[in-house]
Amino acid sequence: MFDILGSTNRACDGVSRRNFLRVGGLAVGGLTLPNLLRSEAVAKEAGTSAKRKAVILVWQAGGPSHLDMYDLKPTAPAEYRGEFKPIPTNVSGIDISEHLPLQAAMFDKFSVVRSAFHTNAGHGMGAQWMLTGYQPTIEVNDNIYPSCGSIVAALRGPNEPGMPAYCNVPNRLDLGKAAYLGASYNPFSPDSDPNSQGFQVRNMKLPGNLTLNRLERRQQLLGQVDTIRRDIDTKGDIAGLDKFYHDAFEMVTNEKALRAFDIHKEDPKLREKYGRNDLGQSCLLARRLVESGVTYITVQAGGGWDTHANNFAEQKNRLLPQFDRAVAALVDDLFVRGLQEEVLVMAMGEFGRTPRINPQAGRDHWPGAMSVLFAGGGLKMGQAIGTTDSKAEYPTSKPYTPGCVLSTMYHTLGIDHQHVFYDNGRRPMPVLSEGQPITELIG
Repeated sequence: MFDILGSTNRACDGVSRRNFLRVGGLAVGGLTLPNLLRSEAVAKEAGTSAKRKAVILVWQAGGPSHLDMYDLKPTAPAEYRGEFKPIPTNVSGIDISEHLPLQAAMFDKFSVVRSAFHTNAGHGMGAQWMLTGYQPTIEVNDNIYPSCGSIVAALRGPNEPGMPAYCNVPNRLDLGKAAYLGASYNPFSPDSDPNSQGFQVRNMKLPGNLTLNRLERRQQLLGQVDTIRRDIDTKGDIAGLDKFYHDAFEMVTNEKALRAFDIHKEDPKLREKYGRNDLGQSCLLARRLVESGVTYITVQAGGGWDTHANNFAEQKNRLLPQFDRAVAALVDDLFVRGLQEEVLVMAMGEFGRTPRINPQAGRDHWPGAMSVLFAGGGLKMGQAIGTTDSKAEYPTSKPYTPGCVLSTMYHTLGIDHQHVFYDNGRRPMPVLSEGQPITELIG
């Protein structure tokens, strides 16, 4: 929470100067405000597009099995092909898993890259590579490089004033942070299951018994802030903060964010369509948030993709039915609302799974090949891009790296993936170290 220490004298509405500055941070989910509000200027410098675009990433933490979802090998030996059978989609020549029937019926609204790959089988390192575009050299559980959501927050900011630019739903990702960009570009997260009856967003309440009505005397409060600024700004280090605090105050005094997170307002039938579980409701919440102006959302729910044992039972009984239902409902909902050109949906994990089945009827970590799902965002749909060998071990055509996957996403947002930041050691750090947008998707 953004907090500048100062006098605790109370203003006429009973709000201390210190609490008002806390409110400024509260309005953007506890993030440090000034850098967030500078995003527009940074975006102009980076040459980002002004078009209203957004991304929802369904992050399949643990590593989903490409062989059992989008790249089945029915003619491979039994110890590779597994139990699942392919079924045709509504796009001629493209088959996917029998346990993804809803997606199969509308696959003209999807494209899948079957030939993504990298070379690191560690959860932390693989996730960092896929979520940042940079390969770390040590296994870590925190960001060395900024997550793609933080990059978007820094270069684009929110699509609507009063909304955060970057959210994690329902909880914050371990590797979804901003690293050297600074904490102000970390994600906002409700830290609560949207499927629960008592779902409530943390850090969205005003302090104490403060209400929005009690904040109506804006000019007086801003005057109090200005007094604090003059008291502490002895070297001019925070000159220009007036506008940032004014914008923060504007955020607090509207209910846009509160309404966006109020999933209970949704039609119960639509909630059922998404699936009454944490993944389904998180995807529905993500749709509400992008409609309200959030630019980048990562959904991490419905976990359990690290199927070292009982891979087929876990997938057919829980993982794939929930995933199929949630993602199909999300994409269909975006089309119904006319948002298919504005919002890009992606689904991926840190790697695929081993083609050979292990003695525990499971599949282990395998970065040599993986599938990445795309929908909407103005990209070309109805495709299966790239191929793997007969056992789905390695790409045999159109191999695409994490940088290619992420640069495609940045392309849809109008972000220059070669834009250069500087880390804490003043070393130049491009948004991506390698990769170009996937030509089959962008045309």
